[in-house]
Amino acid sequence: QVQLVESGGGLVQAGGSLRLSCAASGFTFSSYGMAWFRQAPGKERVLVASRSWTGGNTYYADSVKGRFSISRDNAKNTVYLEMNSLKLEDTAVYYCARGRTSGVVYNRYQIDYWGQGTQVTVSS
Repeated sequence: QVQLVESGGGLVQAGGSLRLSCAASGFTFSSYGMAWFRQAPGKERVLVASRSWTGGNTYYADSVKGRFSISRDNAKNTVYLEMNSLKLEDTAVYYCARGRTSGVVYNRYQIDYWGQGTQVTVSS
């Protein structure tokens, strides 16, 4: 069965950095686009970044452009989210997700599997 397991979340001060990892199993990882979403308390789950199966095409939310970077290692079946210059408003649960196709994900309706989420808390 498809499994997506996130790790790397935690508490970090504003301006700091974290790298999230998502280990995938149960499917041919290199055939699917992958994405990271986040959900803050009381808010909807929103797309942060996505990358196509080849890694050649990406999407970033305006709020994270220039600070976050999504990458993938198809040999390790893992997708990463490098987060720099973290802000208080980046505090959320971060979810790894699999796209329904090999392309870039642009919204949650293009997702068919979700990870369980990892908490990222940015403090002042």
